Amino acid sequence: MFELLKKDSSSKARLGRLTTARGVIDTPSFMMVGTQASVKALDPREMLEMGAQIILGNTYHLFIRPGLEIIRAAGGLHRFMNWPLPILTDSGGFQVFSLAKIRKIKPHGVEFRSHLDGSPIFLGPKEAMEIQRILGSDIAMAFDECPPHGCPPREARLAVERTIRWAGECREQPRADGQAVFGIVQGGDDAALREQCAQALVAMDFDGYAIGGVSVGEPEAEMMKAIELTEPFLPEHKARYAMGLGTPAQLVELVARGVDMFDCVLPTRVARNGTAFTRFGTISIKGGFNKADFRPIEEGCDCFACRQFTRAYLRHLLNVNEILGLRMLSVHNSHMYLRLMADMRAHLAADTFGAFRQEFVAGYVPTQKVLAMRKSKRLSDAGESGSGA
Repeated sequence: MFELLKKDSSSKARLGRLTTARGVIDTPSFMMVGTQASVKALDPREMLEMGAQIILGNTYHLFIRPGLEIIRAAGGLHRFMNWPLPILTDSGGFQVFSLAKIRKIKPHGVEFRSHLDGSPIFLGPKEAMEIQRILGSDIAMAFDECPPHGCPPREARLAVERTIRWAGECREQPRADGQAVFGIVQGGDDAALREQCAQALVAMDFDGYAIGGVSVGEPEAEMMKAIELTEPFLPEHKARYAMGLGTPAQLVELVARGVDMFDCVLPTRVARNGTAFTRFGTISIKGGFNKADFRPIEEGCDCFACRQFTRAYLRHLLNVNEILGLRMLSVHNSHMYLRLMADMRAHLAADTFGAFRQEFVAGYVPTQKVLAMRKSKRLSDAGESGSGA
């Protein structure tokens, strides 16, 4: 399923190709987040034109709305949302973390109270895999428990034990035709737990492996540490996926640490707050300094928004609450993320990734606002959720 094409000589970065039933995914790859069968403010045509090869959906949210019977009647999630390429579905394990106030963990799964009407929902390994089978995703994630950052050691240990046990149950469940299943490594910042979890999941021989328990409120240094503690125990010939990450500079650094796949809500979330990502940091398009600025969002960008509109016009749209402004910033930010991944693949192929990494990270200045949004609980609210962890 995963073909390792090339390894970088200056880091652990990898150039690869992941083959699924509905198409090939070139790695390193970024997945747009379509929690509720839609990437916010974007349509499938736009995503295909900007080079998206895979998007992400969420088991918990789709189970609640529109429900499995509607998706089954539509012929599966791909037909329901008119997306022809691969889809990865998170198992709902992140909601064990993000909806902690309305759930109870049991030996065989988690009892939730619906965030919509309070009705009871039970989600465990069997249920999560059955939902994902009906959705028909190309990559299904094993059901896991993501403990909160800074939790007591005993809580982290119990979460790892449940994650391993639940992964074994997920491995035994029926799948949709051609559906791959990825295991999720937990363990927080505990090196021994990370190793224990990784080795147990690798022994189960999943199709790929995710690094969970990141983007849950931890400082960036601890997030990098969690990746570094996990990566050595993951097999070279399987895809590696860091869940819920990150800013552009973080993605470059995570690729350098041997990660192949990513997802994050940031591109469209910050767009709805009037912020644009560029190669040199973020720009607040709402700022008064853009009032008479007739340049594109980013010089040299070939996305539709930058080809057609100026900062001055987009600022005007944002200030009068016209939806086109939010849509165009979402187009630009999504295009920027996908272009960044394509550039990294090109530099890996050309043996110039080391120089690219140094130049990009040195020139990128993140704003505190965006960093705060990555850490904020709003990244895991009920309305929009990436895999998160």
